Amino acid sequence: MLAAFTADKIWLVIGFLGQALFSARFLVQWIASEKARKSIIPHAFWLFSVGGGATLLAYAIYRRDPVFIAGQAGGLLIYMRNIYFIIHERKLAKEGPLGSD
Repeated sequence: MLAAFTADKIWLVIGFLGQALFSARFLVQWIASEKARKSIIPHAFWLFSVGGGATLLAYAIYRRDPVFIAGQAGGLLIYMRNIYFIIHERKLAKEGPLGSD
């Protein structure tokens, strides 16, 4: 009984941590947009999205909530794809245009 109570409390903390990470992405986006004086989505937005989404997905799996699981899993795919695009774009920029030698 005590072990289950402790596990539930730990998972509750994990759930709140995931929600805090997920919510922090909007603060990051707001600050970046204010600095740029236009609406932008910084790379950190996607990193917070993955961190928060993965943590919330783990919590949803623990809770066995299929609606929550589907929502977080789908979002994670999109967040990771955006990070892939960022990494790919940086790689291309580093290599330079083709045939520029």
